[in-house]
Amino acid sequence: MLHGNTVGSLSTIQHAILIGSMLGDGTLRKQGTRANALFEVNHSFTFKEYVDWKYQHFCDLVITPPKARKGRGRRVAYRFTTRSVPIFTHYHSLFYKNGKKKIPMNLKLDPMILAVWFMDDGTKSRSAIYLNTQQCNLKEQKILQRALQETFGISSRLNRDRQYFRLRITTESTRIFENIIRPYVLPCCRYKLHS
Repeated sequence: MLHGNTVGSLSTIQHAILIGSMLGDGTLRKQGTRANALFEVNHSFTFKEYVDWKYQHFCDLVITPPKARKGRGRRVAYRFTTRSVPIFTHYHSLFYKNGKKKIPMNLKLDPMILAVWFMDDGTKSRSAIYLNTQQCNLKEQKILQRALQETFGISSRLNRDRQYFRLRITTESTRIFENIIRPYVLPCCRYKLHS
């Protein structure tokens, strides 16, 4: 199950941040088949405030606080990883199959999960919101569309982005979407909202 007050040893907010991150840029990693998984948060240094916010909620599971790290070209990343613990192994089994990230069939969304997903991977256009789900196959895109529709009444379409697809929240549903997530969107990510 992917929804509830607590899941294993994670609080409700940790669960929401983790699920939202996994729908976006988050990674769960395992070293070997018997090892426990860890949660990695890695964003551009521009989003230091966002990474620090995630860290504040997971600091009890982290040894080393976030650090800047030079990437390829001019990119500077800001990142942290948690310890490898059984609770992340549980989530790893939900979000990975044969080493590839996937969307669980029984995905449940809530406003905080939606906001984190948006802060990780959302962008606005003139009248709509895009969720950059290009890493998902068409079956997984349909799971995401169904979860948005059933949970919030949010309609979306598949939008071709070169050879891949991403979700486009319809113009009619964009206001609903933004009203749901607005209370949870951090100041550093509010530029992604229409107003």
